[in-house]
Amino acid sequence: MPLTILSDSDVRSLLHSLTKQDILDLQQSLADALHYYSTSTEEDANGCCSSYQPMRTALKRSDGQTTLFMPASSNDGLGVKIVTLSEPCGGSIDASPMSPFDSLSLSSTSAPSAGSSTAAFDVPADIPPSINSSQSTSPKGSLTLLDKTGSPRALVNAEEITAFRTALASTMLFKKRTNVHDLVVFGAGKQAYWHIRLALLLRGPEIHHLNIINRTFDTAHALIERLYNPSVTPAPFPPINIPTAETTDLARPNISIITSAHNEYARLLKSTVRASSVIFCTTPSLAPLFPAEYLTNTEGRKKGRYIAAIGSYKAHMIELHPDILRQAVAPQHGHHHHKHAQQGGAVVVDSVEACLKEAGEIIQAGLGGREVVEIGELVMLKRDAERKRLQATGQGTALDGSGVELGEGKKMKGSDGKEHKADSGLMEWLQRGNVIYKSVGLGLMDVVVGGDLVRLADERGVGTMIENF
Repeated sequence: MPLTILSDSDVRSLLHSLTKQDILDLQQSLADALHYYSTSTEEDANGCCSSYQPMRTALKRSDGQTTLFMPASSNDGLGVKIVTLSEPCGGSIDASPMSPFDSLSLSSTSAPSAGSSTAAFDVPADIPPSINSSQSTSPKGSLTLLDKTGSPRALVNAEEITAFRTALASTMLFKKRTNVHDLVVFGAGKQAYWHIRLALLLRGPEIHHLNIINRTFDTAHALIERLYNPSVTPAPFPPINIPTAETTDLARPNISIITSAHNEYARLLKSTVRASSVIFCTTPSLAPLFPAEYLTNTEGRKKGRYIAAIGSYKAHMIELHPDILRQAVAPQHGHHHHKHAQQGGAVVVDSVEACLKEAGEIIQAGLGGREVVEIGELVMLKRDAERKRLQATGQGTALDGSGVELGEGKKMKGSDGKEHKADSGLMEWLQRGNVIYKSVGLGLMDVVVGGDLVRLADERGVGTMIENF
């Protein structure tokens, strides 16, 4: 059997050639796997069943680096991802009003020329020197894929695919949100990049403002340049070769960069978070990225938001203040219901088992199994979504033409503290309410997405193939 090898450059070239429809197809494949993970039992003989997914093993060395071993099973075969990460050293964005802060703004031109390949920015002339960022936590390693018989199928560089598959899952619920006008992203690394890129591919014309909050201006500026110039990119992103015919034009919202060190930062942080309709947290933070009251007090609860927190992956790491999660799962107070955004009584996770053991926000908020719901329980299988679309023809429903659709999910906790069967209120919450998605990553996600990417690579002639391996 041939073995396909995808280098880091191969992976990045392939990912940047993906169209919106490619993203929707990959997302649906991942949604199917996560649905089976959450709902299948060993009696179903489904390769994605949670019983076949071992917990990842962490090996921490004296130099501060941690190597993760993530084996997984899918319906197409087996795989294991092995990645090494550096431990963050206080890498949070300090939101304390007592700290020094700095803010800078980049305003994209309202009407870029048709032939322009980059966004135009108004950059202040007196840019202060960048603050040294914390040690990089980008994973270094590989993904090994095997077929159903255990024969080697592919060897894939894992650095870019890890961020891509995480963003693929985070944007499932994002895709169904009613309001995505104001997007806020904490961080400017690979996770931030792929969350922004997929958001722009999936909902670009509807995103009016993109606000990147990061410790350094230069890193955030490099991210923006890479978004609109993936073939010729500044450090720390190596250049890649993308055929012109395969590149995808991204929408160009108004873009602002906010960095730490200016005495106006606290005010800007508060107003930006309050105005947000979507927040992506992508940093390996050891402290909350912003005060809880920005979202938990009366003013903060006047609108519904979708928040994806995917940067922290250990019990002591945290991006969202525990009070934000506690409020998200608290029973709705009747006298506030008409004023504040609907709450669903749960935090959405990729894996209940993994998040209860590894997700700092979940652990520090003291949440239990009844207060979290797996995303796999909330999404439809492709076959069910297609059947529902056929049934809905001509009925004026809000189903998309393709891509992941939301299902009924499990029973959710109501305002009386008891569990009730999911109904239209669940859909209303997922589309309009305050929804928090927390992910620590599953090996299953890597194996499924990696397998799909290898098939695309073979079809498009990307990578190196070794016959009779």
